[in-house]
Amino acid sequence: MEVLHEEYAKKGRLDERAPVRGSHEIRIEAPVERVWPLLSEPANWGSVDPAIHEVTVESSSGGAEMDARFTWTNGRNRIKSRFAVIDPGREIVWTGLAAGAKAVHRHVLEATEDGATLVRTEESMGGPFLILFFSDTKLHTALEKWLKGLKKAAEA
Repeated sequence: MEVLHEEYAKKGRLDERAPVRGSHEIRIEAPVERVWPLLSEPANWGSVDPAIHEVTVESSSGGAEMDARFTWTNGRNRIKSRFAVIDPGREIVWTGLAAGAKAVHRHVLEATEDGATLVRTEESMGGPFLILFFSDTKLHTALEKWLKGLKKAAEA
């Protein structure tokens, strides 16, 4: 997990050898200043996806800080995560571990000239037996759902 965090996530890279990978992009009709807090403050994630709960962040601000650890529950899965890249308003990357699966999750934000925000998310996942119950297709569906929730929360 340490190698994944230091050599991949902190460099804004996914694990290209991971058996499960996905990406998705969406345009949000809201400025970056409204989208960023939804991503950088995990306590807000429940407003993006109601399945996310029990969020605990080990940082002085309660939000994204370099190498800050946080735990959260998505549905029934308890995930232990750590922030790897925080470039306010532009990029946020974290690593996560749940049920033996190791992931790198990256978001890149881009302000448009007309005040909207383009958000691209990508994720790689690996671990023993992961491909027996998870696939690129399932990950793509999850990323698409996440970005649709982000759009709805930011545009509200």
